[in-house]
Amino acid sequence: MADKEETGTVKVSADQPQTMKHSARSIAMGAAFLMAMAAVGPGFLTQTATFTGQMGANFGFAILVCIIVDIIVQMNIWRIIVVSGKRAQVIANEVLPGLGYLLSFLVALGGLFFNIGNIGGAGLGLNVLFGISPENGAVIAAAVAIGIFVVKNALTVMDRTVQLLAVVKIGILIYIISVMAVPYQSAIQHTFIPTQMNFYAIVTIVGGTVGGYISFAGGHRLLEGGLKGKENIKYVNEGALTGIGIASVIRVMLFLAGLSVVVLGDKLDPTNPAASIFRYAAGNFGYRFFGLLLLAAGMTSTLGSTFTSTSFLDYAVSSKGQSKYNQYRKWIIIGFIIVSTAIFYFIGSPAQVLVVVGTLNGFILPIALAILLLASTKEKIIGDYHHPRLLIYTGWLVVIFMAYASINTLIGLF
Repeated sequence: MADKEETGTVKVSADQPQTMKHSARSIAMGAAFLMAMAAVGPGFLTQTATFTGQMGANFGFAILVCIIVDIIVQMNIWRIIVVSGKRAQVIANEVLPGLGYLLSFLVALGGLFFNIGNIGGAGLGLNVLFGISPENGAVIAAAVAIGIFVVKNALTVMDRTVQLLAVVKIGILIYIISVMAVPYQSAIQHTFIPTQMNFYAIVTIVGGTVGGYISFAGGHRLLEGGLKGKENIKYVNEGALTGIGIASVIRVMLFLAGLSVVVLGDKLDPTNPAASIFRYAAGNFGYRFFGLLLLAAGMTSTLGSTFTSTSFLDYAVSSKGQSKYNQYRKWIIIGFIIVSTAIFYFIGSPAQVLVVVGTLNGFILPIALAILLLASTKEKIIGDYHHPRLLIYTGWLVVIFMAYASINTLIGLF
């Protein structure tokens, strides 16, 4: 059994199911919040508000479908990663040599471009709160993010920061809902009996919740915390379901707040639909609250994107190889954040690029899920663990659905 070692910005336990400082459950909760808050970024806020404005109460059905798909995806991916004790890219290379490098390229590239929006969102949040230019606000947010990653016990600091900001997000949305007349009956009715279904809305919010790097944020966090092997399935289940639950609660609250505006006949501002919800709810005071929510969303997604994307550059299967990689990881993280910030600072938010990357996210999900489902059948990867047939069958249904949807989305774009 390898000794616990300091590995750059984080501490990793090579073989132990628990680290010395944290229980397995606390590691699982850290993974849950990282996954959830990586999803709840500026794009998440905009997507939810936009589709609520377009579809009204019927968007509740899309959210319901999204939650079901999220559970299937995360339960499959987290289980297979933890049981194998290997990162997704290493698993992919064992399924088919070279496949891991393709997966890493797609995830890291998508994560980099999404991080432009994350950093930009945090900068806009500071602009709303303090009048700082979005560009300078992005620089401040980037500096804070780098500081979190380079301090001693970075994983613990990251977990605590993400959890604190999650409480801020939920608290703000609870307040906004409390001052609005929410049409609960209409929301519930159309969630289960919709009068309109938007296929692309479902694809978009699924991709925004468990697509791209977000699919692996929790699983890779569990590995870095030292959780691996089938004996930790219990904590995998707790973490995955908690993460999906948190992200879903935030989406539902934002949906209800937006619906409260829509049913009154008001139109959400298409240039910033999420902000207009808060303006309608509480005027300028509500708009300041939106700034705080946007800052929190941008920061948590920046942490999640950076952590997960850079974890895809590690192909080590031994503690020695991992130690060598972690000597450079701090600089990889710093470079990742600086490049994202520089692109936003000098070019601005490249909306068209982000749309294309959003489509890429839709492609990454079925590819990644298919790879891990194949891995679940290989004894050399998962040993004597038997992956539940229900997860396998439903997982392949999601692969087929998302692949078909992504191809149709791509055709629509061009």
